[in-house]
Amino acid sequence: MGQIRRPAVAGTFYPGSSDELEETVAACLAAAGASAEPPPKALIAPHAGYVYSGPVAGSAYARLSPLRGRVQRVVLLGPAHRVACRALAVPSCDAFATPLGAVALDREALELALTLPQVETFDAPHAEEHSLEVHLPFLQTMLGEFRLAPFVVGDAAPQEVDEVLELLWGGPETLVVVSSDLSHYHDYATAQRMDAETTRAIEALDAEAIGTEQACGRIPVQGLLLAARRHGLGAHAVDVRSSGDTAGPRDRVVGYGSYVFV
Repeated sequence: MGQIRRPAVAGTFYPGSSDELEETVAACLAAAGASAEPPPKALIAPHAGYVYSGPVAGSAYARLSPLRGRVQRVVLLGPAHRVACRALAVPSCDAFATPLGAVALDREALELALTLPQVETFDAPHAEEHSLEVHLPFLQTMLGEFRLAPFVVGDAAPQEVDEVLELLWGGPETLVVVSSDLSHYHDYATAQRMDAETTRAIEALDAEAIGTEQACGRIPVQGLLLAARRHGLGAHAVDVRSSGDTAGPRDRVVGYGSYVFV
């Protein structure tokens, strides 16, 4: 398969053994229950360690059951945490690996995105980045075989993200996933208030209403909201909680939200 990006946070953000990882993902998905709603074209889900945000992410990923065998490409965007980049960075490798196996990259989609001036090949932001990696076991479990178009989003404008999404939007064969946590390190009540405001903005597709402290993946979230508005999608929250609800104390929490776009 050529050059493979090895997992950077297996054994820390999520289990490092395939058996334990399968069990953990299954538990996160099972907690979500069934839904009669149409499957999403896009979703937003958190990227913390599974003990903290796994059940919240699972609530969105459980909606993908009808898409198994239909989705052939996942466009995955998340913020840069480790290495700064100018705009949107794509990797040069051929696949991303997790303990569940390797996911081939959609090189054709990435080469198309690279025709835009805000997209560059830059491996360093991907090497240790968790915001994309933690989503892969959920996607592998729910979709089976698919190709991945991963973007680490750095110093970009929402409109630049929107332009990339428009280029790769496709039809029912393409799923868009944006990786973002919500508020960071406030007390529980403050986080609840801030995350409720962010949720209202997402559901209203109001990109300008999301401030810098409301979501670490603010730029890709805003880009998705612009695209969703143009394509006539509706958004709604599936699960909004914080680390104070899932694990850890309530004096300094991180907010998590899962949202689907139908």
